[in-house]
Amino acid sequence: MSEHLPPEALDRWADALRERFGLAAEDVPISLILDLARDVANGVARPAAPFSAFVAGLVAGRAGGSPEDVRAAVDAIVILAREWEA
Repeated sequence: MSEHLPPEALDRWADALRERFGLAAEDVPISLILDLARDVANGVARPAAPFSAFVAGLVAGRAGGSPEDVRAAVDAIVILAREWEA
């Protein structure tokens, strides 16, 4: 296992996840999730990033699971992270 994931490895991993779970490309918005992780890591704390990505998926799934639901959940978390003061 490598600590540093080159972009093409991330694309292959995303493709494997899509295939395994029957997902379309728009179901796995890589840049949106990476931006979420960055904003949460910078605004809250680094360990909060994967947890927040999980919560975004959970919230989006409960809302219906559409790409729009994912974007709305991510947007809400990013706003919260940007306003966060520990």
